[in-house]
Amino acid sequence: MIISMLLIFVGLLILGVPIAAVLLATSGITLHFFTYTPLLVLPQQLFNALDNFVLLAIPFFILAGAIMTEGEMAGRLVAVIRYLVGRVPGGLAIAALLACIFFAALSGSSPATVIAIGSIMIPALKDSGYDEDFSIGLLTSAGSLGVVIPPSIPMILYCLVMNVSVSELFMAGVMPGLLIGLVFAVYILIKARRHGWRERQTFHTRVFLKLLGEGIWAMLLPVIVLGGIYSGIFTPTEAAAVAVVYALFVELIIYRRMSRQRFNKCLTEAAILSAALLFILAAAMTFVWLLTSEGIPAALAALITQHIHSRWLFLLLINLLFLVLGSVMDDVSAMLILSPLLVDSLQRYNINLIHYGIIMIMVIEIGFLTPPFGLNLFVSMGLTDKSLLEVSRAVLPFLLLLLLTIILITFFPIISLWLPSILR
Repeated sequence: MIISMLLIFVGLLILGVPIAAVLLATSGITLHFFTYTPLLVLPQQLFNALDNFVLLAIPFFILAGAIMTEGEMAGRLVAVIRYLVGRVPGGLAIAALLACIFFAALSGSSPATVIAIGSIMIPALKDSGYDEDFSIGLLTSAGSLGVVIPPSIPMILYCLVMNVSVSELFMAGVMPGLLIGLVFAVYILIKARRHGWRERQTFHTRVFLKLLGEGIWAMLLPVIVLGGIYSGIFTPTEAAAVAVVYALFVELIIYRRMSRQRFNKCLTEAAILSAALLFILAAAMTFVWLLTSEGIPAALAALITQHIHSRWLFLLLINLLFLVLGSVMDDVSAMLILSPLLVDSLQRYNINLIHYGIIMIMVIEIGFLTPPFGLNLFVSMGLTDKSLLEVSRAVLPFLLLLLLTIILITFFPIISLWLPSILR
């Protein structure tokens, strides 16, 4: 049965069938030909997979990100950060990096961060004399911080399939996100000193206070959302709803630039993306239910522990596996399918599920930057009119830096587990 499932799964992937349809078809064919379970169980399992209150956070966070991308919050945020750090070597590039970090904490979406910040900062960097490939690579890569810095939609999906705390995983993502930002900032400073990239401007307190007064509304959102979650005032799902209400309030009442047409566009984009993600999640959970009911995770754990005796070697091989899988399917789908199958193995190696979750999120971040499923690459292609090869080449130095940080986070769990242990 296992060999037949694998052949069906791989064959449908090769044919280019969408991943959700691949999962459902594999589950249905296996149930019909290899078990006595009626096919009626498929719609039941699809419903059970979506019958979870936490799932409401996904469409809310997606809608909040769409509103901020279409509205003025991104531009006001960039203006404040650019004026504050623009005078240091590479200041404009560092401002772009900080803006991506802030906006990632606002939207929870990697592509939304690239669109909102990249559309503003890539032309600004080029006009200020920065190398074009460097500018494109920086914004494309820094935008991927949307999956690492909370709130993060892939983090919510991981928590659902692995049954861990969303709030705790959100906490665990803060330090790795800041570490990536620090590594990128050091690289920016080195490049800036080598090429003489620097803005010549005088700092005026009155101008800064004016910009801060206009941008403070955007900067308050991560404080409200993450502060509310960590303090226990509201759950991650309630925080997502608060993010939508707050973003609407700022765009409609404070900035007053959100038209009905633009808001309708936000609703449409959020509905389409939410439906796609939830359908993939439901199909993956149904497929995982089938594998679990057949005892495959336990058999897989026994096979792995029989041949691999080191937990670090196991984690290294898992990283390599997901990096390879990223060439045939998107890493979010791979995480939803394979992570539940590895639970028994993780327990046998005594690997913390929060630590493993951050590793998975880091792998997904790299997946956003590698062809053929690197969504950030396609977003940058649309923003810059560059080919996939040109954007991929621009991203390569930052991709190597990300690989370095994922190695550090894999072998030093304290980086991801320190903050949850303090705040718990």
